[in-house]
Amino acid sequence: MSVTTATRPRLLRRGRVAVSLLFLFYGVILGAWTSRIPAVKQGLGVSDGQLSFALLAFAAGAIAGMQAVGRLVDRFGSRRVMLPAALVDGGMLLAPAFAPNLPLLVLALFGFGSVHGTLNVAMNANAVEVQRAWQRPIISSFHAVYSIGGFIGSAAGGLFARGGLGPATTFGSVTAFVVLGVAWSSRWAYSPSAGGHTVQADTRPDADAQPDAVAELRGRARIPGSVLFLGALAFCCIAGEGAAADWSAVYLHDNLGAGAGFAASAYAAFSICMTAGRLVGDRLTAALGPVRLVRGSGVLASAGLAVALLIGAPVAGVIGFGCLGAGLSVIVPQVFSTAGSRDPARAGEAIARVASLGFLGFIVGPILIGGAAELVGLPAALAIPVVLVLAVAAAASALRPAQPSQANLGG
Repeated sequence: MSVTTATRPRLLRRGRVAVSLLFLFYGVILGAWTSRIPAVKQGLGVSDGQLSFALLAFAAGAIAGMQAVGRLVDRFGSRRVMLPAALVDGGMLLAPAFAPNLPLLVLALFGFGSVHGTLNVAMNANAVEVQRAWQRPIISSFHAVYSIGGFIGSAAGGLFARGGLGPATTFGSVTAFVVLGVAWSSRWAYSPSAGGHTVQADTRPDADAQPDAVAELRGRARIPGSVLFLGALAFCCIAGEGAAADWSAVYLHDNLGAGAGFAASAYAAFSICMTAGRLVGDRLTAALGPVRLVRGSGVLASAGLAVALLIGAPVAGVIGFGCLGAGLSVIVPQVFSTAGSRDPARAGEAIARVASLGFLGFIVGPILIGGAAELVGLPAALAIPVVLVLAVAAAASALRPAQPSQANLGG
């Protein structure tokens, strides 16, 4: 297909809509699953410990999928990976609902997590490609759509639960929604070669090169330490997200004496502020650049939560977790954007490393806080995300664009 000056903007707009929808579906799938975990647990009659083991299988599968998919994205292109991954992800959501026992639930969740992690990397790589061609910051908007999708999925799961419908009906409805949406998105999904943007194609090994030569070239290349450092930043930030998800309500209820309903508003404030921050994140990136934005956002997140912990009042706790959500909202999208832009030919591998370390933070962070709480109490243990996010703010210069040509993305 010949790309003209007139058709290229239309292709980019369509590509942006298509990958935005995949971010939406990603959130809907995860939100629907988490909202029906209690029903799956009750249906199988498993204990909390057994359920934790099954959920760990999902996490392990997600990390395995993220690690495996990077080279596939770089070899075949993000478009060719993310579309089938999204279809399979919607289908794999059904598996936990039909697992008849704990071993098969573990297996189903490992497979579900693997595909979910694969989609995470592939769609983020495509989002970076669309942003590069768009020539201005738009990465935060995709993550905002993911947050909205998570809310939609959770709300839908709650409505199905109130209606007395089981997980199979819930997941089947979501799967049908995702399959139809992905089929429609496939017509508009962006590919650099189709969009007239050749940065990625020009920096890859030549498609006609001998397979042995290509393999040798890839074998010599290694993921640079700067990408691993970006992964460490993602770990610190997403550990803060895990802390808010697992400990915010517990802190308000057990330590500050808030009622169960008001205690839950702490995580609600975190989620709302995170979504709002991502909706305005691209404008802030264009105005401030990624370094100043991440530095300021990290200070907002860490200082807001720290002051709330020092005050020790329920209202302050809600505001503090809201500040944490607002501050963290724009950092992870910038980390993904930077990782995918350092070497466009290996964006998939770079994003895979960053996503894996970030997801590990979501698992490890709450565990560290729980262990520390046993020793020093939960209020003092919640200083861990304060310190981690403050470290991210101090290291914000790592997000400076590596090439002058990337300055138009907010550098």
